[in-house]
Amino acid sequence: MRSCLSSLSSQQLPREPMEWRRTYGRAPKMIHLEANFVQFKEELLPKDGNKALLTFPFLHIYWTDCCDTEAYKTSVKEDMSRWQNSLRVHGSADWVIIVVETNDTKKKNKTNILPRSSIVDKIRSDFCNKQNDRCVVLSDPLKDSSRSQESWNSLLLKLRTLLLMSFTKNLGRFEDDMRTLREKRTQPGWSFCEYFMVQEELAFVFEMLQQFEDALVQYDELDALFTQYVLNFGAGDTANWLGSFCAPVRCWNGLLLRRPIDMEKRDGIQRGEASLLDLRSYLFSRQCTLLIFLQRPWEVTQRALELLHNCVQELRLLEVSVLEGALDCWVFLSCLEVLHRIEGCCDQAQLAANCSHTVGLWAYATDKLKSLGELCGLVSDKGPTSEDLNRTVDLLAGLGDERPETVNSLQSPYKKLKEALSSVEAFERHYLELSHAAMEMYRAISRMRSARLVGKSLAEFYMRKGDPERAEAFLQEALKSYVSEGWSLPVTHTRKQIAECQKLLGRTEDYLQTSALLAGDVNLTTEERKHFCQEILTFASKSGDQSQKVSLSMGVFAQLTRLQFCPATASVHSGAVLKVELTLRCLMPVSVRIQQLAASIHFDLEHGGTHGRLKGAQRQTNPGTVDFIHSSSSAGPPSSAGGPSLELDEIQDRSPSDNSLNSTGVVCKNTHLIMRRHDSSSPSDTPNCVSPLAVTMKEEAQMLKVQDVMLEPGNNSIVFTAPSGQPGTYTLRQLCATVGQVQFVLPHIYPSVQYEVYSQEPQLTVEPLSEPLLAGLPQMVKFTLLTGHYTVKKGDALQLSNTDSMPILPSASCSARISNTAEMSDSSVFVLSIQSSEKVTSISLPSTPPYHTLEFQLEVLCIIPSGSEIRKPMEPPQKYGKLFDEVHCVFPQMSIDCPWSIYSTLLALTFYIPFKTKHSLLSAGNRKYIQVCVQNVSDVNFTLAEVKLTEKQHASLELQSLNTKTQQLLCSKHSVFCLWEVRWKDDLPSCLQCVFSANFSPFNQDVSAFKPFHYQFQLERVTTLYSVRAEILPPPGEQYCRSGFLCGLEVCITRLTEPAEGETGEDSKTDTDGLRTTKLMYEVADSSSNWAVCGKSSGMVSMPMTSNATHKVQIEVMPLFAGHLPFPKIKVLKYLPHTAPVAIQSDPDSCVEDTLSLLDKPLDDQGDTASIRSRGSVHSVGSNEQQQQKGVAMPRLEPFSPGQVFNHSHARQVLVLPATDDHIMEVNAT
Repeated sequence: MRSCLSSLSSQQLPREPMEWRRTYGRAPKMIHLEANFVQFKEELLPKDGNKALLTFPFLHIYWTDCCDTEAYKTSVKEDMSRWQNSLRVHGSADWVIIVVETNDTKKKNKTNILPRSSIVDKIRSDFCNKQNDRCVVLSDPLKDSSRSQESWNSLLLKLRTLLLMSFTKNLGRFEDDMRTLREKRTQPGWSFCEYFMVQEELAFVFEMLQQFEDALVQYDELDALFTQYVLNFGAGDTANWLGSFCAPVRCWNGLLLRRPIDMEKRDGIQRGEASLLDLRSYLFSRQCTLLIFLQRPWEVTQRALELLHNCVQELRLLEVSVLEGALDCWVFLSCLEVLHRIEGCCDQAQLAANCSHTVGLWAYATDKLKSLGELCGLVSDKGPTSEDLNRTVDLLAGLGDERPETVNSLQSPYKKLKEALSSVEAFERHYLELSHAAMEMYRAISRMRSARLVGKSLAEFYMRKGDPERAEAFLQEALKSYVSEGWSLPVTHTRKQIAECQKLLGRTEDYLQTSALLAGDVNLTTEERKHFCQEILTFASKSGDQSQKVSLSMGVFAQLTRLQFCPATASVHSGAVLKVELTLRCLMPVSVRIQQLAASIHFDLEHGGTHGRLKGAQRQTNPGTVDFIHSSSSAGPPSSAGGPSLELDEIQDRSPSDNSLNSTGVVCKNTHLIMRRHDSSSPSDTPNCVSPLAVTMKEEAQMLKVQDVMLEPGNNSIVFTAPSGQPGTYTLRQLCATVGQVQFVLPHIYPSVQYEVYSQEPQLTVEPLSEPLLAGLPQMVKFTLLTGHYTVKKGDALQLSNTDSMPILPSASCSARISNTAEMSDSSVFVLSIQSSEKVTSISLPSTPPYHTLEFQLEVLCIIPSGSEIRKPMEPPQKYGKLFDEVHCVFPQMSIDCPWSIYSTLLALTFYIPFKTKHSLLSAGNRKYIQVCVQNVSDVNFTLAEVKLTEKQHASLELQSLNTKTQQLLCSKHSVFCLWEVRWKDDLPSCLQCVFSANFSPFNQDVSAFKPFHYQFQLERVTTLYSVRAEILPPPGEQYCRSGFLCGLEVCITRLTEPAEGETGEDSKTDTDGLRTTKLMYEVADSSSNWAVCGKSSGMVSMPMTSNATHKVQIEVMPLFAGHLPFPKIKVLKYLPHTAPVAIQSDPDSCVEDTLSLLDKPLDDQGDTASIRSRGSVHSVGSNEQQQQKGVAMPRLEPFSPGQVFNHSHARQVLVLPATDDHIMEVNAT
């Protein structure tokens, strides 16, 4: 029964997981416990010093089915005692007693049977005094009942718990012992192999528990520890146990990954007889197995590549003796073994999708196979020698016999290597197969650089095999990568190989192109550069017909660094001399004689012609000097020459609290342009080009040519004379240097270089000598004549038409200056002859050659017009600021007849009037005054004299001047006011036509310089119709007004005149007495907040239209402050009914703005009914225009013209006393 129960227990233990809590704060894990039950033997108990963890008995179980008291006392108890004594002697404290109870046992011993609890209690009292849980009862284990099943579950849970507790305790003790052993590694006699076996025991335990990650950690720690010792050995810190790993390598059969555990190599490590390759091979095989279990096969390939490279270096550090080529064999076999192991656990789709992980091994195996082929003589075209064959035999002998796991495999690494080294054909087949596989994988993952590197290795293979055509294709691909990434030395080396291939293939033009690149390559020695240069010169010196000429790129021979025009404007008139200076940097190491240097020119008539230059400033200017930027001849990607330059900007990080600078940096604003991918296959004209284009020189109608030029190494200057016969734009397109049978052509000159040849029509411009031109004063005007292609002959004259508005003032002497348009420094002066008649002024011009400038000055005078010709300017001069916003100007015109044209030229100048004049009508009761304000808006100080004001229509009207000075100074930006009193005999006319006149001249000039100035204006409705008087009455019983007390405001409105003829209209009506009346509206308001208007503040009155008609209004007001307060403001307006026509005021100085501001103000809320009605009319006026547009007629208010209403109390004040007579003085003492 015991064996049956043990078997059942071992089967059911792993079915339920248990939580394993480890020490040192490591995360808990769920594990399945698997146990192996073994018959108890005392010799199996662990002894001191035994570190075997796999064979360690973790839990001891005593099975008993005794239910008889006598049997327990006589035999069972004594047997249990011996069992426990043995465990105690060997230090085993993990045990459990299982009492099995069955019905069969009860039936046999009914008389002596004790209850089960009695037997269990006796066992617990005898052996489990302090550990009652170490005794477990199993009831009817072989029956299928709920009670039996419950008993089984309880037993299994107890076994799992005790077994896990024992395992954890012993595992911790084992780890502590292992850690202690590792800390003794600095002591003499410590052995890495012994420690390796101990820690691997721990790894085996974790692997048994299916904790593969923890098991892998153990091997990684062993790997790191051994690597550190090897590195220390290389640094001079040696360890005695490393001597066994420094033994010569006798076997190089590669990794073995097809066995879970390579017991042969493990036994060698345990005995201390393993070599470095054996240790590394076994260690990696165990890591590979665990990684496969963890489903991380791609990490195997990464680790394998690191292992193979590190092993090579470790053998060198330990100075291990290895047969030449043995390491290459070991690496090759190991690479293929890893690849075959990965192929065995992954399908083809996974391998294709993850080829980026395996391609490194393919490439490494290819490289090692190539090294073996070169070592064994399988690459040379002559085949292997006897020495090579002996070396091959030695290498194959070190491989040993093929392993049993791969004997039946046709593609095993062992068979591949043996077959590849057996013959030249087999080697070539295997090498090409591996190389192409590696290249395809690199291309699939877009690692073009690595693919081309493998291709370069293939090219070297083909060169050794005598096949330059295939080699050149791979070399060109590799060169693209080197050039695009800027690898200088690989570019040079690859070009030398390409040149060798091209020479063998007889490609003369390509060979010469590559030779030119190498001749200018500074990475080569001077002798090598001269050799390639001589190759070019030798071919160039051969005699032959023109059809055999070879065209090469100019960039490989010389570089165009600068182009400079003389004159620097790159623009000349037709027939002028234009020099073009080229700076060429010769890249050849020796002097080269050029038979001809030519530049083709493209002529474009559309951009030039006779109208190519309207003005000197408007004509398109070309740069006089153009610098061409080139990259170095052998380093740097092509984008460095023609790509965008860095645009850098400063960034600052400042503190938000005090704005202090925390950090600063530089950021590139055009990173998207700098870092963009450049297509290395695109052609280039720079010396970095991989496959230069076949360039040809296009024959143009016009070319720049120079013969027999000697180019020295470095910068050379060549001067051309450019054609300038026909007007237009000339663009330099190509540059060609001819050396015998070789032409070096620059297909495109970039940036574009142009020069312009123009043919200019004569042009005459007239402009003021100084801005602005002032009307009424003599002003200087500058005439500029650009002769263009026209030659001014003797007798040619300009005919200027004289106008009354702008006469030309005679001058005693007038000189003209003639200068060259291109060279303004050279000039000459001539005296002009000016003849004037009534209608024409003739100016005789001196003889002037073409493309020269003729300049002279004339003095003109613009008469200030009376008014109709005055207009506002479109853009007033900025120097006068806001004053010129209302300044007016005049535009006098004159026509000019030129000798080179049959048409007349119309000349218009802008003259600004220096004065701004305003007028106003002032009233004092019935007395009237006219005031005129003259404002000087110019920068000139003037003197005003003979100031007059006249009225043109009424002779009986007298204007008495109140101006005392006959002459007055009018300074710049200042004003002068003039005043006249109006006197009349009968009646004052309703309309006055006035003319203001004065003479003016600049300050401190004589009387002859005075010029007249007139200003006309019209005054309408000048008669005073109403007078307004106001009185403020103190409160009853008081002599003076007091603040805070109501006072009476009496307003008296009096009609002064009889109605005029045009005054009676729709705004008046006739009452029952036959009197004509009109409605007026009054309003009392105080804008200074001195008064509070109580009661009604506005209202309407019906005013008889007769002389001396009076209407009085009583209003209550309250003074708010004490002192001399001004009277409240009283306004009187005309109230027009809805039938009255809309009056259009012609006077620009009327008080419309005051009326609109009045209408926007709210009236007093305590007015009478008339006041409310007037308020309604007031508010309707604000939308009067909109109401009229909608066709609804509304009443409205209309202000009186200035002078029609005279307010006698306008400036009066009244004394207001404080409310109380208390005087309070505040004194501050310090």
